[in-house]
Amino acid sequence: HGVYLKYVGLSALSYAGYVLLIGGAAAAASSSTNVSDRGLAATSAIALPLWRFVPATMLGYSAIVNGAIAVMFKLKRGMSIIGKSSETGAIPMWSYVVFFPFHLPSILYTHVHTKFGTAKVVLPSGEVTRQVVPVASEVQPGWWVGGCYANELNREWAGIIDQTVEFPESCVHQTKEYFLLPTWDGVPATPEQLEAAATFAVAARQHGDVLVHCAHGRGRSTTVMCACLVKAGLFPSWQEAFEVGIKPQRSVCKLNSMMKKNLTEWQATYFDGKKAQ
Repeated sequence: HGVYLKYVGLSALSYAGYVLLIGGAAAAASSSTNVSDRGLAATSAIALPLWRFVPATMLGYSAIVNGAIAVMFKLKRGMSIIGKSSETGAIPMWSYVVFFPFHLPSILYTHVHTKFGTAKVVLPSGEVTRQVVPVASEVQPGWWVGGCYANELNREWAGIIDQTVEFPESCVHQTKEYFLLPTWDGVPATPEQLEAAATFAVAARQHGDVLVHCAHGRGRSTTVMCACLVKAGLFPSWQEAFEVGIKPQRSVCKLNSMMKKNLTEWQATYFDGKKAQ
């Protein structure tokens, strides 16, 4: 999976940088032919100059943190370790300090991706062009899919479903109800979580517009929105909700194999199964 490889890549690059910074002194220790010289070089490998010690320590720590995140991603566990509040969507300062190798790349990448990311758009004239992806899109009347910059719309919401662990909720003061469904980037909600989120969204929709968002408004949020639109009675299946109800209005939306699997299980258990009873 692409996101998993991102964490693995960050861990590997950090480790490579760590080895590069400490490698010179270590190489001197191993290549020396004089026993006393090897001992002196080995001591210097440990007592690195500050300009090498600080970045080497940070890179070594980054390798450990991102490696651990990659493992938790595969296990679909550990989302609560980031410390995000289920009531306010806030991330405590200690989390940014302890997990800076995770937060910093996430913040930088998402900012650049949101500000400069584009998608193909077919104009009414039939011309195909590229436009900046909106921070959120109304895929059906009152139903919005977006990313963590949706606050830039300056809208009031009846309900928000937030699927990020990596970003604080920026719209929490613009919504009547808030539902946190924390998942790693690229990891879908379970069938049970999909049902809880869809139930929340359908109830909130009675009082106004509903926003379902993740980091970029592409995968995680699309998965939940499929369940919401089916639960609301707008489409008979998640496949139709995706292909007809969401994709034409927000072309960047996509579903990976895990997302499709969980949606299929959700529909069989909580929608088709209940209709058959």
